[in-house]
Amino acid sequence: MVQVRRVVLNSRPGKNGEAVPENFRVEDFNLSTELEPGQVYVRTLYLSVDPYMRCRMNEDTGTDYLLPWQLSECVDGGGVGVVESSRHDSFSKGDTVTSFNWRWQTYDVLDGSKLQKLDPQLVNGHLSYFLGAVGMPGLTALLGIREDGHVTPGSNLTMVVSGAAGACGSFAGQIGRLEGCSRVVGICGSDQKCQVLVSELGFSGAVNYRCGDLTAALKKHCPRGVDVYFDNVGGSISDAVIAQMNQGGHVILCGQISQYNKDVPYPPPVPPETQEVLRSKNIIRERFTVLNYMDKYEAGLLQLSQWVKAGQIKVLETVANGIENMGVAFHSMMTGGNIGKQIVKISD
Repeated sequence: MVQVRRVVLNSRPGKNGEAVPENFRVEDFNLSTELEPGQVYVRTLYLSVDPYMRCRMNEDTGTDYLLPWQLSECVDGGGVGVVESSRHDSFSKGDTVTSFNWRWQTYDVLDGSKLQKLDPQLVNGHLSYFLGAVGMPGLTALLGIREDGHVTPGSNLTMVVSGAAGACGSFAGQIGRLEGCSRVVGICGSDQKCQVLVSELGFSGAVNYRCGDLTAALKKHCPRGVDVYFDNVGGSISDAVIAQMNQGGHVILCGQISQYNKDVPYPPPVPPETQEVLRSKNIIRERFTVLNYMDKYEAGLLQLSQWVKAGQIKVLETVANGIENMGVAFHSMMTGGNIGKQIVKISD
């Protein structure tokens, strides 16, 4: 038996409420390390907090592929850990492993069939990158741009990314440039983030939506209009971008973080005037779900790894320490406190 700390859902914020750290509770319990055949005993290294998790805090997630977290039960998400002992043929002590359904615990006993072995060389030993650049956010950015953005080299396209200083957005901007966009403009919530996007991540320009006239700023930075919009936020920001899109443009509907606290269907409806722009300009606005492209994961992760190791994608992380800070990290990420991928380090 070992003493383990875990995070459970303490309360629901409600469909129209903002998630707060107090919605989560840390508990101690004793875990048996006796393994059945096929099981693996793991120590957690890193855990991920992501915007989609806000939907899992409700009784109804609003989607058919996400299950709600249950009150007083351990919550889960993306995680990376190391094998301490194994009774599964595919895993040995010391292996680095990951899962999309990793419980927020310091240690756990898992079904080996739910784990994936990782090669640390793919990320030059930066294991947290498997939860970001060479993980689900990176794949979402890459496949979203390729499958729904229709970006091709030499096409001279202008792409706008909202939520551009977050995990998915920061990768999407860099990948858009690598895939062939001639101009990439980010939208974020502070001057500091704008500076990072341009000076560190290679964005052509950046707009702080909290300051001044967003429409005028977009016209300045996108003089030829907008061809591709990587939408992470929805709401009035997206309405302003879509109003400036060109004929036959594409909206990659990746996330709607500005709407996650509201009792609206997903994807949320757009105002009539925005709907008319979409119709009159024949703009394709498609909901993107990376789970629909699992056959492309392996090649996508290899491409992302190559870009990261070559320095063509720069990885920014905001790291919190300790499982007791999972709720704080989640709240900070949901309110824009992070630059790049929000990670929680659980152990060395």
